[in-house]
Amino acid sequence: MRHLDLVVIAVYLVAVAWLGLRLSGRQGSAEEYFTGEGRMPWWTVCFSVVATETSVLTVISIPGGAYGGQAFGNVELALGYVIGRVAVAAWLVPLYRRGGFVSAYAYLGDRFGHRLQGLASVTFVGTRLLAEGVRLFASAIPIKLLLDELGVGADYRTIIVAITAVTVVYTFLGGIKAVIWTDAVQMLLYLGGALLAIAVLSGHVGARGFGAALHSGHLRVFDPDFTPAHILTSSFALPTAILGGAVFAMASHGSDQLIVQRVLATRDLRAGQKALIGSGIFITVQFAAFSLVGALLWAYHGGRSVTGLGLRGSDDLYPDFILHGLPVGVSGLLVAGILGAAMGSLSSALNSMSHSTVSDLVRGLLRRTPSEAAMLRLARGTTLVWAVLMAVFACAFSTGTGNVYLTGLTIAGYTYGALLGAFLLGRLVQRADEKDSLVAFVVTVAVMTYLVRGVRIDTVVAGATVSAGIAAQWLVPAGVVLTLAVGGALSLLHRPPADDDAAAVPDPPQEAAPQGARSV
Repeated sequence: MRHLDLVVIAVYLVAVAWLGLRLSGRQGSAEEYFTGEGRMPWWTVCFSVVATETSVLTVISIPGGAYGGQAFGNVELALGYVIGRVAVAAWLVPLYRRGGFVSAYAYLGDRFGHRLQGLASVTFVGTRLLAEGVRLFASAIPIKLLLDELGVGADYRTIIVAITAVTVVYTFLGGIKAVIWTDAVQMLLYLGGALLAIAVLSGHVGARGFGAALHSGHLRVFDPDFTPAHILTSSFALPTAILGGAVFAMASHGSDQLIVQRVLATRDLRAGQKALIGSGIFITVQFAAFSLVGALLWAYHGGRSVTGLGLRGSDDLYPDFILHGLPVGVSGLLVAGILGAAMGSLSSALNSMSHSTVSDLVRGLLRRTPSEAAMLRLARGTTLVWAVLMAVFACAFSTGTGNVYLTGLTIAGYTYGALLGAFLLGRLVQRADEKDSLVAFVVTVAVMTYLVRGVRIDTVVAGATVSAGIAAQWLVPAGVVLTLAVGGALSLLHRPPADDDAAAVPDPPQEAAPQGARSV
């Protein structure tokens, strides 16, 4: 048993929980619990956004994909994500700031009414429970393999409960401040691990290995295949990555409470914009680093197939190198980095789900505003409830099939188009009312469900014809267009609102100062 590695992992788990609580301080109100009173430094929020959207699957799958045929395709995809974040920073972040909102869906409540706000919130927490629950189980898979190698026999349920328990300690007590600070530390840890792996691998393969990777196409960034079927089904086709990826990022970072909550925790508009755009730059660097790990692993193994290396799949490549290609102790540090990726995405999901539940659902049902102490207890209580539900849900997948797992990973395709479309409907179609928006939202989710589950396109992959689904990056633009079309058409069937100016949040020349203008 590699005792030093286990000691490093145990120390990390204790240290990250202590650090989160230490840096967060005491929480005196629900507003501070969910928004940090709008005082978080932009760079910590930037790192938190990166950690929030990075799971264990990102850390191990990008190197595995680069080892195979994806090369640096994830970097190409990240360029589209940067464009989408710039659009959100220029357009939607000022909207949230000027309206004094602390929830992404509060705008929908102001523009259309509380029913759409509640529907958007229910959609968010429901799909987030599905996506994060499956992601939590998926995170336990490589961690179990790593622990088995280290001599620790732990089943999936034990790992899920352990990750959730450590994460919920600082999330429950420290709120968004603890989440953001620990996210920043965890991002630096797993990204630093990738840079360390690059240094070690570079020493092994040398310039000849880099040359071989370049000659074989493993360092290629842009996909040269422009056939229609490939564009529609591959996330790495150039139009899909740049155009579809930009719209996808507008939805994921402009209409998803998971990200918007972090941006609104910054001190002012400019800080929020820097955090969001900066996260796109760091994501690009991160994707490049993990892709380079995969390319160098290909050179390190002499281009042998995954099965030829005795591995079950490409996702085992990076964990296998961590355990067998690095010194004892360093391996434990990188395993801790993988744990950090799992905990970062989980803590962010728990806090944002609790925030949306309290701000968008519970407050609308209360006749009187509770005291600050009562709201803080409610905030922590909902965090604990969601943690338990997510762990239970993830454990239920311990005997699940791969198909369910893949469905969970592509859950964004069902709802992102309707969410972003609802925001655009409110801004672009002044005639639209609450009924129009509700019908458009429901119709879009139903149609997207059919597209995700029922539509397949024949495409050629490695010389063989396979049936593939529509790339997730095209589902969001399709959903947005459908929401605008249905909502716009319905708005023509009734009289316009008596006061169009009241239908949208005004754009005053300067930002509303207090973050608490609309209380949690």
